[in-house]
Amino acid sequence: MEKVVLTAGHRAVGTKSINTQLRVNGNVPGIYYTRQEAPVPIFVAENALNPLVFTSDTHIIDLKLEGEENKECIIKDVQFDPVTDRIVHFDLLGIIKGEKIQIEVPVLFKGSAEGVRMGGILQEFLHKVRVECFPSDLPEHIEVDVSGLKFGHSYHVSDIMSEKFTILHPADTVLVSVTHARGEVTTTTATGEELTEPEVIAKGKDKQAEE
Repeated sequence: MEKVVLTAGHRAVGTKSINTQLRVNGNVPGIYYTRQEAPVPIFVAENALNPLVFTSDTHIIDLKLEGEENKECIIKDVQFDPVTDRIVHFDLLGIIKGEKIQIEVPVLFKGSAEGVRMGGILQEFLHKVRVECFPSDLPEHIEVDVSGLKFGHSYHVSDIMSEKFTILHPADTVLVSVTHARGEVTTTTATGEELTEPEVIAKGKDKQAEE
């Protein structure tokens, strides 16, 4: 995985007005930390941070902090403004050599599901999964080919297991499935074949009202 350089500055810790002024100037306040070091208050340019947050890939960051050696880290947490969705704060977790990390990795669904071609609807339940791995084994994203997915079938976490990383969700967690279109009723024939018919909705007075 290619590293992305992110330049940061030291940030004074004080009142909310200090962070507000940073944001007004186009910066975002944040924290860099590891389990072995005290947290370091920092700030970065918003336009430099956005591509690392609003993306379908995971990155290892080479943090360039003024007056210090570069630090390898990952984005651990991001807080957004509830109205504008702009980033208002972020946490960077430093990578310790020889230790595994836990991080959310985007899931990308590829292909056209067989069940969708037959009129079904693809339902995506998870767009990110939390994984544990060594930094060198961190995938930018996880691709799931849904081409063979039929009506009533699902792909689970157990279907994308890897030797390089461990997914920290139960194996039976559903990632994606194909369901019948809304307004359709499924019946099963004597041979076990599923037939899909439009749902009939009665109109007019009900039986009780007619009596």
